[in-house]
Amino acid sequence: MTPQQLDLAATALWEATSGARLISALPERAIPRTRAEGYAAQQALARLSGQQPYGWKIASTSVAGQKHLNVDGPLAGRLFLNQVLPMSLPVSLAGNGMKLGEAEFAFRIAKDLPPHSNAYSVAEVMASVAALHAAIELPDSRFSDYRQVGVPSLIADNACAREFILGDEVRMDWHRLDLANHPVTVQRNGEPNCDGIGANVLGDPRIALTWLANELNIYGLMLRAGETVTTGTCVVPFALAPGDQFTADFGALGSVGISIAN
Repeated sequence: MTPQQLDLAATALWEATSGARLISALPERAIPRTRAEGYAAQQALARLSGQQPYGWKIASTSVAGQKHLNVDGPLAGRLFLNQVLPMSLPVSLAGNGMKLGEAEFAFRIAKDLPPHSNAYSVAEVMASVAALHAAIELPDSRFSDYRQVGVPSLIADNACAREFILGDEVRMDWHRLDLANHPVTVQRNGEPNCDGIGANVLGDPRIALTWLANELNIYGLMLRAGETVTTGTCVVPFALAPGDQFTADFGALGSVGISIAN
């Protein structure tokens, strides 16, 4: 794609975001055809938005997430600071077409993971992690039929990033825990709603984080110190409705909650 085509894709997505409206597809001559073009368009969108970077999200790390987007593997998207909401603030569903929540393991990066001639190992990536958090993501897309636009366009659309709620840093020594088998339970209005385990996230949240480091490396991007990465839902995405209150309980790792505005 030419710089002009990338700017056209970014403008279409940014205008949809700013106007809280949906588009059926990107302009024909600005549709990315490969993952590389998708990430290039995503980068153009980040520049155009002028938003302060916060980190990354991984979409479709679980089978449930892949079915939801009609894709066969994970995608990476950017998180911006203005998308991060405090737990104390009720979240409005206005303009949110998906109306879904996802309980996720999130990591804060301690040091850069620069371009690497070989794939990063899990051990190398985890050595660059500063902290673990429980998190909830509320995804959404700028496409009216996100199941049909294809992987490159979904990547350009920031892998359906919208709002994000980060729980407190885990204070216990979690490094030796079996995160793959760690249970997560979501309650809706005090009643059990859904549950899952870390293995639903590409087999282990640490594997998902390593996937991201290597995915970015392929396309000339990188994880940087201070960024937060949310690794994808470990439960089946749960439906949101006005007035609901949700708590994602990660057991010994803490919990994170959201309330939906009436």
